[in-house]
Parts: sequence; C-alpha cells; structure tokens
Amino acid sequence: MSGLRIVRLANFVTPVSGGLRTALRQLGAGYAAAGHQPVLIIPGAAADDRETGQGRVITLPGRPVPGTGGYRVLLDRSRVAEVLARLRPDRLEVSDRSTLRWTGAWARQHGVPAAMVSHESLDGLLRTWGLTGPLARRAADRLNTATARDYRAVICTTGWAAAEFHRVGARNVIQAPLGVDLEQFGPGYRSAAARAHYAGPEELLLVMCSRLSPEKRPDRALDALAELRRRNVPAVLVVAGEGPLRARLTARAAAQRLPVRFTGHLGSTAALSGLLASADAVLAPGPIETFGLAALEALACGTPVVVSASSALPRLVGSAGAVAADTGAGFADGVQRLLARPEPERRQAARDRAERYGWDRAVDRFLAAHGAFGDQGPSDRMPADRVPADRMPSAVAEGVGP
Repeated sequence: MSGLRIVRLANFVTPVSGGLRTALRQLGAGYAAAGHQPVLIIPGAAADDRETGQGRVITLPGRPVPGTGGYRVLLDRSRVAEVLARLRPDRLEVSDRSTLRWTGAWARQHGVPAAMVSHESLDGLLRTWGLTGPLARRAADRLNTATARDYRAVICTTGWAAAEFHRVGARNVIQAPLGVDLEQFGPGYRSAAARAHYAGPEELLLVMCSRLSPEKRPDRALDALAELRRRNVPAVLVVAGEGPLRARLTARAAAQRLPVRFTGHLGSTAALSGLLASADAVLAPGPIETFGLAALEALACGTPVVVSASSALPRLVGSAGAVAADTGAGFADGVQRLLARPEPERRQAARDRAERYGWDRAVDRFLAAHGAFGDQGPSDRMPADRVPADRMPSAVAEGVGP
C-alpha cells in the first residue's frame, strides 16, 4: 500500500457526538481519498476493529466520564502504546490535549512526527470548570507550553484558537480550518413541511444545534427565547443535541412555559439539514467555540447564525451572521438585527460564506501540516501488524465508533 499511515487518536467521541465526530470522519475519508492510510483509535464500551469509509477504526475499552452524558476516555496507556507500536504509524494526529498528551513523548521516542489538534480553548474550559481568570490563564499557559514542546506541530482551526499558543511563544502552530459538506447541507433542504413540523405560519423558528453541556452555554438560547417572547416576538426554539444538561433545560422550559422542542441527537443528516435550512435563524451561544461546525452547517443551508462575541465564530460567520453579547438580551438583539435584513439577501450571504469552507480544502491543509506533500515520501516498512483477534473482537454492538 502507498501513502502515509496516519494514526489518529481521540477521546470524547460517541455515536451522538457532534463536531469532533464529524471532523474525524471527514478528515479520515479525505486522507483515504488522497491515497493515505488513516487509522482512528477511539474509546468505546467494548473493543472493535473495522474498516469504514474513513479508514480503519479501532475501538478500545474506555472508562466512562461521570456527568458527561456518555463520553469515555482511553486511560490504559500501556494498551494504547501497544496498539500504536503494532500500527507503526508514519504520522500521529491527536485530538485530546489532556489525557492523551503523553503520546507526544511516545511519538518522539519512536521517531514519529506528531501533531496535536486544538479543538477547544483550554483557557476557556478551565474557566468553565470553575478556575478564576488569572489562575485559568496560568494553568493553560503551562499546559500549552508543554503541548507545543511535545508535538512537532499544533494544528489550530482558527486564529482565535491559535492565540493561546502564540501567547506562550509557540513557533510550531499551523492554522488549518475545518470544513462543511456543501452537498449534504444546502438551501435545497428547506421545506414548508419541515418548517410546519416545528413552527406555525406566523412563528419565528429558532434552532440551536449543540451538545448540551456547560461549556456550550445552551441555557443562553432559552434566555434569548424568553427575551424575544417578552418583546412580543412569537419565537419558538428547537434544540437538537444531547448532553448532561438536557433534563435541567427541559425542566426549565416546562416551568417557564417556553415553547421549546428537544429533538435529541438527529442521526439523519437529511433531517438535520431540513431543520437548519427551514429555520429563520440559528443560535450558537458557546463562548469558547474555536470553530463551530454546527454554525457552518447552518450557513451552508442558507440560514444566518447569531454567535457569541467571546468565541471564534464572529470571524467565521462574517457578515452572514450577527455577533451577540453573552446574554439572553444580546442574542435576542442579534436575532432581530438579522431578521431586519431582506430574507433573500441574508440567506444568500449565509450560503456564500459557507462555500469558502469545503472539506477538500480542510483535508489539504491538514495533510500539509503532516508534511504529506513534501519531497520525502513515507518510509519503507513492513505492513502494520493487525491487533490479535482476542484483543480486539470484531463483534460489537451496532453504533460503537464514529
């Protein structure tokens, strides 16, 4: 076989995950289409090893993380190291800056160029977890310095995400935006039937597509809905996603008699596209979003997005969205500013913006970060050993893996 064997490691991936799962799938498929050999290692309830459209996917038993709504992590370092040794990667790509950061040292020891992908703001996450601003900043700086030291490259999806690495003087930061499937998400999915399923003829249909966890601040979407209703705007809200805060949000909506429908995870891309394309506006309240795939999918569907001023999304959406202060009133203001523009104009602006972010470009940028286009090809080596069947049984419940 030709091409680079690119082994990817990720935690916090479940069958109902959002952006990370999508990015892993699309990048893997892109690597394979470019002639490389992608292998993804993720945690699950049971071991598995299968070939998929994104390449080989190996699932290792992972420990559940309490309070996260089903996330698991790979904590058995010896098991992971054993699998890596058998795979003999040409490149290593890691998507977890906490429990998997030790793999940078493993890669150096074995002469494997490794890249860490920064999918989140560590500074922001630490503040979400309760650290004060100065303490969170110092802790993030210390950890980010170590990450930049341990990996050949740090891949950041936006300049906003890269800023905390530049702050500590890291010189190996590569910016590589993610993308959106411009065929699976498009204005053509807009339908009167889909809209009527969620909203009445005179109602304003708002959508939030997000994991329902504290760092995403889904409560702010409910705050915005309550404020719009107070202003006599007949808005309704659809929340697509799962997470540990769902029960609390559902109880709040019922107690305050807010017109909110919780769909849970929408496993059908067509159903999600139909919802996004039929909405009047999409809310993206997460204040520490480093890219925002859900927002980009909404734009691809021709629907404008109201985004947090604190996140990376203002530069992502540009004039196709509205930037809001991190309050319910701020997001209500953003919705009303967007809807004051003529509908054809705002929908065309959204689609035009999304078309800057095809997955083909994203794959090329990630492969460039791995040095896949350099003069030096992959090293000659024997095919990677397959992990013994008794260590990775093929039979596993449907749904394990991305």
